[in-house]
Amino acid sequence: MPKFAANLSTQFTEYPFAERFAAAAEAGFTAVEFLFPYDYPATQIKQWLDDNHLQLVLFNTAPGNVAAGEWGVSAIPGREAEAKADIDRALSYALALNCPQVHIMAATVPPDADRQRYVETFISNMRYAAERFAPHGIILLIEALNPTTKPNYLYASQYQTLEMVEQIDRPNVFTQLDLFHAQRVDGNLSHLIRHYAGRYRHVQIASAPDRHEPDEGEINYPWLFSLLDEVGYSGWVGCEYIPRGSTTEGLGWFAPWKITA
Repeated sequence: MPKFAANLSTQFTEYPFAERFAAAAEAGFTAVEFLFPYDYPATQIKQWLDDNHLQLVLFNTAPGNVAAGEWGVSAIPGREAEAKADIDRALSYALALNCPQVHIMAATVPPDADRQRYVETFISNMRYAAERFAPHGIILLIEALNPTTKPNYLYASQYQTLEMVEQIDRPNVFTQLDLFHAQRVDGNLSHLIRHYAGRYRHVQIASAPDRHEPDEGEINYPWLFSLLDEVGYSGWVGCEYIPRGSTTEGLGWFAPWKITA
């Protein structure tokens, strides 16, 4: 049975961030993920987690200058020092929060830029990150983002991230299989889940095409949840969707899974 983690960056946003931990626990979640922790001291986040008996299972490195169109800096040539500082800061948070995995954000690539330079920069920074995180047993993840949601991101397809992991060639680097993004770009989700089992270490869900609760749209999530069980997936399933209304009102889909969440 899948284990579900509430995503506190997209769910329970009707509450201030500090109150979302309690709301997630009240709804029956035992784990959470979110995009970024850096607006708060790690000690404060740890208190919110402990007070609500929650495990943190994923967060990202810093996004860079979002207002300028950035979404990560680890692939940007000439920004290596900043990327390594972001990686080091993420490690300090992961250790303080006992988080077992971190998503290293790559970058958006300007249309007129040399993409190969971005690829080479990212591989170098990922190897640095892998070596920093490995002694602590922390997994690193990379994620493909569909071009409608995040135009010009370094990779859009799951097959690109799978190839990237091979090029990085470090034992603690895996892909993050977001089924919403995968459906928008690659399709054939059952093939991705079955054929690449073991190469992804975190799964995220949302309906397609509208990115709402996983009970509408093109994707038959109950069937895919059974398939994840069939292939022996034991990681977390992050609920990175945008609720149609209030988060709690939209959790009918989650009711059958609460006991094992």
